Amino acid sequence: MFKLLKEEISTIKEKDPAATSLLEILLTYSGLHAMLAYRVANKLYGWNIPFLPRFISFIARFLTGIEIHPAATIGKKFFIDHGMGVVIGATTIVGDECLLYQGVTLGGTGKESGKRHPTLGNNVVVGSGAKVLGNIKIGNNVRIGAGSVVITEVPDNCTVVGVPGTVVIKDGKKIDNVLDHGTLPDPVIEAIMCLSEQVREIRDMIKSLHPAKFEHKKFKDPVECVEENLK
Repeated sequence: MFKLLKEEISTIKEKDPAATSLLEILLTYSGLHAMLAYRVANKLYGWNIPFLPRFISFIARFLTGIEIHPAATIGKKFFIDHGMGVVIGATTIVGDECLLYQGVTLGGTGKESGKRHPTLGNNVVVGSGAKVLGNIKIGNNVRIGAGSVVITEVPDNCTVVGVPGTVVIKDGKKIDNVLDHGTLPDPVIEAIMCLSEQVREIRDMIKSLHPAKFEHKKFKDPVECVEENLK
């Protein structure tokens, strides 16, 4: 237990520049408290001891705001920074040297059975409020941006942002035009423009068949009308 505590403290010192003293880490870091409770609960769960592992995780959630199912598999040097609102599901697998920030969910997408939570590789960083959902694999050295929702697998050495999560950097190289916040597509506007284009085609078809009906009427181009209202 002492060896485990020493390793957890060493990880916090390594990954959090705000950690100034041993006493501060021991008394005020909820991520440390949650992980220590998880390590104990996980060991008891592995011994098939009923009820007690879940009760320990419940008490840890009440005290820290971090919920880790005792059945989850978490590697070495795992650190939850700040931690409030973090949820880690039962079939989650987390590799070594991973970092999670507050509000992260490693969860499922429904009531499916079996492996229903994500698998994270080594050295993965998940930003504040990000959600990684379903039985998907996140590769090694992946960075997931704050607030992202990841529902598809991510290869090694990538940076993912957005809803749904989109790879914007792979192997250190930026993927151009994949997520330009100034030019993000609006599906509602695109649907309206598509319908307006069809209305114009139908109008032109009717006009060609019955030109007399259009002689004394002014019909505004529907596409131009939409574009004017969007300005």
